[in-house]
Amino acid sequence: DCFATSGCNESCGVTACKARRMEGASGTGAGLSGVKHVVVVLSGKGGVGKSTVAAQVALCLAAMGKKTGLLDVDLCGPSAVRVLGLEGKEVMQSSQGWVPVYADASQNLAVLSLAFLLKSSEDAVVWRGPKKNSMIKQFLQDVLWGELDYLIIDTPPGTSDEQISTIEYLKSSGANLEGGLIVTTPQAVSVADVRKEISFCNKLEVKVLGVIENMSGFVCPCCEEVTNIFSRGGGEGLAKELNLLFLGRIPLDPRMAQSEDAGKSMLEEYPDSPAVKVLQDAVKQLISATSG
Repeated sequence: DCFATSGCNESCGVTACKARRMEGASGTGAGLSGVKHVVVVLSGKGGVGKSTVAAQVALCLAAMGKKTGLLDVDLCGPSAVRVLGLEGKEVMQSSQGWVPVYADASQNLAVLSLAFLLKSSEDAVVWRGPKKNSMIKQFLQDVLWGELDYLIIDTPPGTSDEQISTIEYLKSSGANLEGGLIVTTPQAVSVADVRKEISFCNKLEVKVLGVIENMSGFVCPCCEEVTNIFSRGGGEGLAKELNLLFLGRIPLDPRMAQSEDAGKSMLEEYPDSPAVKVLQDAVKQLISATSG
């Protein structure tokens, strides 16, 4: 039977043999024992660039010499594999559990995503809540993350099963969950939903490490002048109101989309981009916030 539902004839889009092996894998249960800091990336609504921010934060940490893992638990919309240029790669199984895919030769950035198990990037994952929760637990429990300075977890938007399961397992396993990194865009409609995400964090007793305002301004590809084509300051205002750390405003830069579509690192391709500078500063603040 397929991992998603019995007798579904692989309609879930996951290669059946891989799914069965994944379900039957007998890892050590100590997948997070070597991880120093766990950070979940959250957003109140979709379309705010949360997965982009999660991937770029992971790339920045790795570039700064931090052993980093990126776990994509956005099971219905996994994008880390495409963004990091890892399409066609496969997770491997050892006697102790599953081995993540490394995004760089120095093995500073380990990545795991359901996308590695899909037959095609166009296949939909048709799973009910219990199967999603089971896969998330397996990603956290039976994957050989090894010794990591940071594990960045990209969650789907909202406040439902995947986020609850991730946070509850992290807490029950004794992992060092430092807190949540909140991503919003400047518009009032996004900020309103982010308030709910912060309320979610408070209810689950997850510390909010900081707020990033994404798509805040547009970077001209010719002169690099930043123009506010939407609004500005919504995330910053919310952070001030709730006494939260504001990590910066990341402007829209067409080169970031081009880099991600090509599976290349924005940090390497355009190191002087205003967006890269904001990201690097945000990551430095994140490191400082989790080093106490």
